[in-house]
Amino acid sequence: MNHIIQDISDFIFVSDSPKDADIIMVPGGSYPEPCEIAAQLYHEGYASQILIGGGVSIATSKFPGPKTKKKLYTGDYKTEYEFYMDVLQKNDVPEEAIIGEDESSFLREAGIYARQLVDEKQVSVRSALLVCKAFQARRVLMAYQAAFPQVEFSVIPVPSYDITKDNWYQDEEATGRVMNELRRIGDQFTVADINQFRE
Repeated sequence: MNHIIQDISDFIFVSDSPKDADIIMVPGGSYPEPCEIAAQLYHEGYASQILIGGGVSIATSKFPGPKTKKKLYTGDYKTEYEFYMDVLQKNDVPEEAIIGEDESSFLREAGIYARQLVDEKQVSVRSALLVCKAFQARRVLMAYQAAFPQVEFSVIPVPSYDITKDNWYQDEEATGRVMNELRRIGDQFTVADINQFRE
């Protein structure tokens, strides 16, 4: 494999093994799979709470509906939060184990609102499992690290669009999505953010 492709792969596709944590965090979205994995991790005892987030799309000002498993998740969801709440409850996660927000519209906001929620509810978070789309893993991790600089995150990636670390460069659409992630990281993180990471 070309070393440039390898470097991009290693940077974008962050992946850790699950381990015991204070909480599981899932940024908003329209795919049920991340919350299904979060429910599985909850039932396996990795954490006792799940934090979900998500309002509406910043581009369309609405929730587009589930992208997969539409026959299973049939609610009239107004926000990503409502959708993810239904996914978790259909996967037997009790409501008292779930906290969430329905205002964030993009990843940077997801991290910020997650921090506000944790502070408001006085939840002690020293470690967290972060469940997200595999090709968005680096950007998601950076967004949550910026909001929770003292928290130890373990990233649990969920393959989506059939894009993986091993195949993203073999398909034009997949390559475009991964390269767009590099651009978004550059657009969404400032010099001040990088200075914060350095501290």
